[in-house]
Amino acid sequence: MADMRSLMSLEDWENTLRKSSEKPQLIFKHSTQCPISAGAYEELTQYMARSAGEEADFSIVRVIEERPVSNAIAEALGVTHKSPQAILVKEGQPVWDESHWRITQSFLNEKFGESGVSEA
Repeated sequence: MADMRSLMSLEDWENTLRKSSEKPQLIFKHSTQCPISAGAYEELTQYMARSAGEEADFSIVRVIEERPVSNAIAEALGVTHKSPQAILVKEGQPVWDESHWRITQSFLNEKFGESGVSEA
């Protein structure tokens, strides 16, 4: 089962961005007040329950509670903020991002697949 780290400070985010040079990083932007985000979070955690975490490291940022971190992610990656949102970062760059109802176990299976990280 893969673990999920919380990004609660700008330092947490900067460390995660640096780590993306060694291993892809999946950032999940989560709104704790949105039922759509709750559903996407459930899909992600179910995917992670079956994952060894070899395909990526997983992190979560609560967009209301850690707004400066959420804003820094959007600015650093040049990815328009959405919530819920999953962003795969590799070597400091966004590889793909998806939001709302598209964040499902089947979507994550498709993106990560048997062969590792998909870049399309």
